[in-house]
Amino acid sequence: MNRGLKSRHVQLIALGGTIGTGLFLGAGKSIHLAGPSLILAYLIAGIACFFLMRALGELLLSNTRSVSFIDFIEKYLGPKTGFVAGWTYLVCWITIAMAEVTAAGLYMQFWYPKLPIWVTGLFLLVILFLMNSITVSAFGETEFWFAIIKVVAILLLILTGVVLVAIHYKTPVGYASVSNLTNGSFFPHGLSGFFLSFQMVVFSFVGIEMIGMTASETKDPQKIIPKCINDVPIRIILFYVGSLLALMCIFPWQYISPSSSPFVQVFQGLGIRPAAAIINFVVLTAAASSCNSAIFTTGRMLYSLTQKSDNKLGKQLGKLSHRGLPTNAIFFSTVMIGLSVILDIIVPSGVFEFISSVATTCFLFIWSLIVVAHYRYRKQLSPEATSKLTFKMPFFPFADFFTIFFMIFVAVILLFQTQTLIALIGSVVWLIGLYLFEAYRTRVA
Repeated sequence: MNRGLKSRHVQLIALGGTIGTGLFLGAGKSIHLAGPSLILAYLIAGIACFFLMRALGELLLSNTRSVSFIDFIEKYLGPKTGFVAGWTYLVCWITIAMAEVTAAGLYMQFWYPKLPIWVTGLFLLVILFLMNSITVSAFGETEFWFAIIKVVAILLLILTGVVLVAIHYKTPVGYASVSNLTNGSFFPHGLSGFFLSFQMVVFSFVGIEMIGMTASETKDPQKIIPKCINDVPIRIILFYVGSLLALMCIFPWQYISPSSSPFVQVFQGLGIRPAAAIINFVVLTAAASSCNSAIFTTGRMLYSLTQKSDNKLGKQLGKLSHRGLPTNAIFFSTVMIGLSVILDIIVPSGVFEFISSVATTCFLFIWSLIVVAHYRYRKQLSPEATSKLTFKMPFFPFADFFTIFFMIFVAVILLFQTQTLIALIGSVVWLIGLYLFEAYRTRVA
């Protein structure tokens, strides 16, 4: 495959895939649930994600020719587990992209109320498919600028918070001050509110593992991947924690609405009238960025899964173009994402939301497999080979144990809310069904 991704591309791919509507639109609900303790939840989740990324980085550097991290799951946990993980990850991203295509159409209706949702979705998919089909560097450049827009919006919020706190600015509900963080209690709803916030917190990090799809197309991966893995989780934590600190210093957490974007609420409260339009543009960009990431990811994953296929369709999807791109797989996955327009009409919204929740919950399973595969990888290395590693997981094996425990902890948290419980059960049914299907197919073959 063509190694056209530079360091800045890889870093912004992970940032762009992670920072999205979960922060710009969903943070209000999390703040209302946990209050200032949400910051602690993000720090804990950030540490677990950092260890996840270090485990992933060590696997990637053991063989930089691997198309995706699924190759390592298959190698160290078995072909059946690799099959389940690969198709689960593919379906996860297709489903998420479907939701984002629909969301992009809704965001455009903010300015053009009569514009059909499918028009925006179709236009977006055609443009992104063309960008992904030119060269891998074209995808990287597109994602770079999508991510820059989101990062600039967050930095402006953080800078605004610092200035307003410094001048003790009077807001409609008081004064901008660090004391707003402890206005009442750090755990206003006790430990239950703090624990329940982890569901949204963890799902805000979905997409961080996308670096695991770039190793075979990155220039000088032995140098770029370690740098990106060390930098990206820290930057994501800073962006999330920094923006939440800014929001809750400007407005006390009690006054931040759980049903609307806290960014819009804060900027409008400061007298910035076009705040809603500005944030709508940012979330439209976030939706386009997520779709872009999904097309890239699903194209590579489909190419990886069909390389060994013996049927005609599989052989076509497992081929590279003369530019070193899996163009057939990219086209097929784009068409699958495009079905969202039809599904929006046919499938009731509640069903589609359930499918999306199941897909998101499955990321816990994927992340856990990455860490377990890393543990198996390190255990089979000789002491001499281990001593030669240039990018070792810190605190091994305790870091792996901590990360797995964290994933189990979040899965248990999902049991305590009806919507997440149903999604968790749906995820388990999907995973077991896929495993049994592969076991039956293997036995028959």
